[in-house]
This record gives sequence, structure tokens and C-alpha cells, in this order.
Amino acid sequence: MAGVTTPELVAAVSEAGALGSLGAGYLSGERLSAEMARIRQRSEQPFMVNLFVPDPEPQFSAAELAAALEALQPTLDDLGLPRPALNPPYAADFGEQLRALLAQPPAAVSFTFGLPPAAVVQQLQARGTQVWITVTSREEAQQATQLGPDALVAQGSAAGGHRGGWQADALAPTLELTRELLELGLPVMAAGGLMTPADVRRALDAGAAAAQCGTAFLLAHEAGTSAPYRAALERARWGGEAAKTVLTRGPSGRLARGLANRLAAVDTVLPYPAQNALTQPLRAEATRQHRPEWLSLWAGKRVAELTGEQSAAALVAWLTSEL
Repeated sequence: MAGVTTPELVAAVSEAGALGSLGAGYLSGERLSAEMARIRQRSEQPFMVNLFVPDPEPQFSAAELAAALEALQPTLDDLGLPRPALNPPYAADFGEQLRALLAQPPAAVSFTFGLPPAAVVQQLQARGTQVWITVTSREEAQQATQLGPDALVAQGSAAGGHRGGWQADALAPTLELTRELLELGLPVMAAGGLMTPADVRRALDAGAAAAQCGTAFLLAHEAGTSAPYRAALERARWGGEAAKTVLTRGPSGRLARGLANRLAAVDTVLPYPAQNALTQPLRAEATRQHRPEWLSLWAGKRVAELTGEQSAAALVAWLTSEL
């Protein structure tokens, strides 16, 4: 939930008795340190930080860049923008992020998009920080267990946002994947499509050590969800076409699930994170102009079951009400 989780949301969730998580994939090391300090000012409870394991520097030709820009030309024309420049680096510095975490260790760090270096896992654990690794299949989980993490996060097919794996995405139902991964002997966190108290209860009954909810918190008062994003989610609550989600590479170059819109339909893209950097100014302008058709509206498959806007504490109380 990078870009949506705020220190206020994380602290509120932790204060309510769950484990708040800061989606820090896009934050610089300096910004990450500042956000963790803000969380600690608001709560003394444990919290988690999620990071993106970086891909190798993406390689693409001038022709591929030209094709990606051409595919975005309708967006640029509609928003009144010139063609954006694209200059590396395309993502936050992973080393700086890790240094920030080692300087102010949170209770847990979860990784998506790949396997962190073994030395990083050991350094975090030596500071008392649990390490969780997001996987989307048994094959990925078997690789992850070789690093000795404290837990696996089983991301099912219904999950909103980016697919967290890196090699063999099974796109399996969440509880089916959770049960399969429990055979590997590590605690498993169930993630993807968990929207109601009954979902949370079923996940724990299936053997999950925790239920991880993302989309359910997008309309929380404390979430950093932008006004046009919130408006699209409110429409999705009515169901029908407004609640249709698709897997797309359009906004970022990496497969992710979100509400179907014009940006999600873009199918000529650069590799992640170059595409993400290319579309960032477009998405910023679309937010300013309140144009959700050109935003990355990440949401899980069951987005129509969203509750209305309310506090994070009320959401935690409701989601745990059948336990």
C-alpha cells in the first residue's frame, strides 16, 4: 500500500490492537526515517514496514521508450501535459532504506518483489526485527525459506495492488495458498481479498498466523487515499462495472490489480520501475485535476464490499468482531 499508508493510519491500526504497516517502497531513506519517527510519536505499539526488493536496472531501447510514450499520448493530450523526461534512478535507494530501518528497527519488515540479501535478513533479525517475505506460489516460498525468515506472506489472486512475487505466480485463492504454504513449517500470513470479519476468522481457522488487510482500509479517515481515488472507490461500492478490477502493467510496468480504467488499459509499457517513473507526473496531474481515469486505482477483487469512510480503529474493531 505504498503511497496510501500514512503514519497516522499505521499508528491508529497499531493502537487499536492490530499491526499497522507502512508501505515504504517509494520512500527515500530520509523520508522513511521521518515517517517512522512520526509513527512512534503517535503510538508506542509495534508496527511493520514494507519494502520493495529492487529489480536489476531495467534495460530498454530508444524505440521501446518511444513506443511507451506513444501509448501514453492520449493521456498527455487529455491532461494537457508535454511528454515527460525519463532519467535514472527510477526508484528509491534500497540501501538507504535499509540503513534507515537498521537505525530505527521496527517490529517487523516485510519484503515484496523478490528475496532480500541473506545478510540483510540476518542484520534485521539481530536487531530484534522479524522478517516476512511475500510469496505468490509454493515455488517462491521454498526459495524464501532458505533465507530463514520469520514468516511468509501468502498473497492470493484477489489481492489489490502489485503482485508481490518474482518468479512463479500461482494466482491461487488466498486460503488455498495459505494451507499449501503451511506445509513448509513457517508461520503464514494470509493476504488478498480479506474484507470482512468472516474473512479474517476463516483465514485464522485455516491456520494463518495473521490476516493481512489492505483494500479494507483504503477509505479509512487516516489513509492517504486521494480525493479522486476515494471517489472511484465510493462508486465501486455500488458494484457493477465500477467495481471491476483487472490485472495490469499500465501504470508501473509490473503486474498489479486495480479498478479498470483508461490507464489500466495501456498495454505498451517499459519494465518496472521505469514505467512507474514515466507515469508518475501524469498520475500527479490527474490527481490535481480530479481525473481518476488516469490514476492507478489499486484495489482488491472484492472492492465492492468496502465499508464507508470511518476511522481505522472502528475498522479494526469490526474486522476482529468474529474472533
